[in-house]
Amino acid sequence: MAKMKGRVTLPSEGNFLEETKEMMERWGADALRDSDGTKLPEEIKELDASIYTTYFVARGHNEFAREHMEECQQLYLMSRRVTAVGDKVEIPFMEGYFDQQVVPDYVHDCKTWWEVMDRTAGEAVSPDHWIVDMERNTVTVTHAREFHEYTLSFLVFAVWDPTQMYNHITNNWGDKPHEIPFDVRQDASGRYARDYLVQWLKDNPRTDVVRFTTFFYHFTLVFNDKAKEKFVDWFGYGATVSVKALEEFEQEYGYRLRPEDIVDNGYYNSTFRIPTRQYLDYMDFIQRFVAKKAKELVELVHEAGREAMMFLGDNWIGTEPYGKYFPEIGLDAVVGSVGGGATLRLISDIPGVRYTEGRFLPYFFPDTFYEGNDPCPEAMENWLCARRALMRKPVDRIGYGGYLSLAYKFPAFVDYIEKVTDEFREIYDRIGGTRPYCGLKVAVLNCWGKLRSWQAFMVAHALWYKQTYSYFGLLESLSGASVEVVFLSFDHIREKGIPEDVQVIINAGAAGTAFSGGEVWQDQEIAAAVRRFVYNGGGFVGIGEPSAVNFGGRYFQMADVLGVDKELGFGLSTDKYFTSAKEHHFLKEDRMSPFDFGEGVRDVYALSEDTEIVEFSQGEIHASAHKYGRGRGVYLAGLPYSYDNTRLLIRSLYYSAGQEDRMKIWYADNPLCEVHAYPETGQYAVVNNSQNLQTTLIYDGGGKAREVRLEGGQILWEKI
Repeated sequence: MAKMKGRVTLPSEGNFLEETKEMMERWGADALRDSDGTKLPEEIKELDASIYTTYFVARGHNEFAREHMEECQQLYLMSRRVTAVGDKVEIPFMEGYFDQQVVPDYVHDCKTWWEVMDRTAGEAVSPDHWIVDMERNTVTVTHAREFHEYTLSFLVFAVWDPTQMYNHITNNWGDKPHEIPFDVRQDASGRYARDYLVQWLKDNPRTDVVRFTTFFYHFTLVFNDKAKEKFVDWFGYGATVSVKALEEFEQEYGYRLRPEDIVDNGYYNSTFRIPTRQYLDYMDFIQRFVAKKAKELVELVHEAGREAMMFLGDNWIGTEPYGKYFPEIGLDAVVGSVGGGATLRLISDIPGVRYTEGRFLPYFFPDTFYEGNDPCPEAMENWLCARRALMRKPVDRIGYGGYLSLAYKFPAFVDYIEKVTDEFREIYDRIGGTRPYCGLKVAVLNCWGKLRSWQAFMVAHALWYKQTYSYFGLLESLSGASVEVVFLSFDHIREKGIPEDVQVIINAGAAGTAFSGGEVWQDQEIAAAVRRFVYNGGGFVGIGEPSAVNFGGRYFQMADVLGVDKELGFGLSTDKYFTSAKEHHFLKEDRMSPFDFGEGVRDVYALSEDTEIVEFSQGEIHASAHKYGRGRGVYLAGLPYSYDNTRLLIRSLYYSAGQEDRMKIWYADNPLCEVHAYPETGQYAVVNNSQNLQTTLIYDGGGKAREVRLEGGQILWEKI
């Protein structure tokens, strides 16, 4: 049988021609790309492959940038908090920031665009009561109130692109120039970005795919004075700010944004924050601008007969691939980094492009590929985790990034990725473009809704955090589950109601965050709409602190639906008698290990004897269910990602919807295995998600069971 080829992109570099040919053959690659810090030589470009060339719109053009330093990109930063011990206080506002990345903006009037805040009072200080020392980078506040905390919100110019800075430091690039980011909203920079691309397309005739990395504005990434990351928000709009943008916003919206609207008490409008109306307006303002300007560049690429691809990272802010303006850009493709199932679905579900591509881990960088280290375990974990999501909605291509010469030194890794690429092509050839069987339609409810599909709970693009893993497991579990997933915002419910075809609503997250909803649950219309939905037969699954806000004598506003609430100390005088967990319950079945709720939530108790307590320990409830009208509420204290917890979630969804009898359709009773059916093509797949031999009962579309044995990682394909 001839080796399959295609749908795989490899990085390459200079002085690596023969090895590149070998790797193309072994991994079946049909496309080659450069990486940050490498260029493809002509001999590589002549190979039988599509050539991707990384294109930086707003960085890597230092000759122009140095001549227009007043058009550098800008950010609002907040100084550290300083306590006044007298009637004057000095704020050294650059303290803790890296002066090779950012420098204060003394071009524009500080008294107009900066803001001193009395954080203790929550008030802005009159500009008449503070003085800037440009030599020492300090602000002195006069008429200060003793023992109040003060901060300065100030504008800076970004003089070093943060991704290039990270790569520069990680790879020890020495005296390689620091790339200066410029702002295409500015007149000269906007013209330059367009004119340069026109000439670049002429100068690069062998480029087939222009890989925009990305367009104009980097996600918020600020380094400290030790050249370490200080603040990272992969969703942050901080680097889009400029005096010109603020002036144009005011002209269009009729009101002026304050520095505090961007600085946000030092949270910088983190994606975990419930967004203000001002910030939502500003995001919309930036998205429209980015879509318009990006469309101009994409049209130039198409006129030159090339494809336009966007990297979902680096300078991606304003593109929001699930936003209403994204389709207007006209891109051919999106490529993004795959850290697991949720990040794969984040890419593969993107509408409005011809194809999607996932860049798999590990990245071929020396922090992983060094003597004595084995990159295979990371690659195996990444593949098996992402493969669950591929079985539901595959990306159209996969690829890798970094230095191929590093990966080449690890034969076992090369062997493993050869198997991965072959398996990916088989999966895609069998199911690409088809709709898998979905037993339920579930909606994840939060403040962001569709705009941030598959992006809830993410910090720095899905890094592990103690405060988030108990919630992010929800998305990871859903990414490969046999259910249809949509993302619903509170605004959608307020304006249009709950979609009629949704069968289960999931609300998860810590109290007060955009994902749980916080004070949004005080909206009577939203609370009543969700109650009505469940009462009429829908399901509601709450994880962590769902609907949590202390209001009206409740903490969980959906406590009546869930049958549980959290004790804040105010109700300690009221006895709580309901503590007995059921010995047998639908949610308990199939478990291979004890319950794991991660960080969990303390002091959750049952409201009445009608609450079905599934897990009770340490004097509190961690899993329960409750009938509410014709529907049910299910409560889980947390859901770290695991195969057991994926099964717990599936059971919770079917139980809350009152459809337990329909769960064992295209189903495996072993939680380490899953069944994915594709009625359009008349086939189904039984997947072993572990690396060990597994035996499982599988249930077909009629609920008929049979036993199968699967080798570690095996996919068994069968006809329906």
